Amino acid sequence: MKTIRVVAAVIKTIDEKGNIQFFVTQRGYGEFKDKWEFPGGKIEDGETAEEALKREILEELDMKISVGDRIKTVEYDYPTFHLSMDCFICEIEEGTPILKEHEAARWLDKSSLTSVEWLPADIEIVQILQR
Repeated sequence: MKTIRVVAAVIKTIDEKGNIQFFVTQRGYGEFKDKWEFPGGKIEDGETAEEALKREILEELDMKISVGDRIKTVEYDYPTFHLSMDCFICEIEEGTPILKEHEAARWLDKSSLTSVEWLPADIEIVQILQR
């Protein structure tokens, strides 16, 4: 089975009440259209995971981010490929999200993370964040 290596940004901020909020996006294309995910994309040859994440977020959301600690590398078998997804905590350095590839986006706190329908590979990260 083919393996696809990707990165995902768990972009967090603190709202005016002091609550942690996470930025999530709704896919606007492909087999998983309308499902929710943490934004990111494929790692290109010669890139580190952190470099790929910064590039993908700039391309998809027109924002510069700082990449923090790796949360986890999720390994997930979809029917036609294996996904290896490096997930990192990130913060916005510059800009506000401009959706170029996604249908919608939301800021969700821990208690509302399950209010959207997630891509299967992202569910493990959601569960980690809820702890």
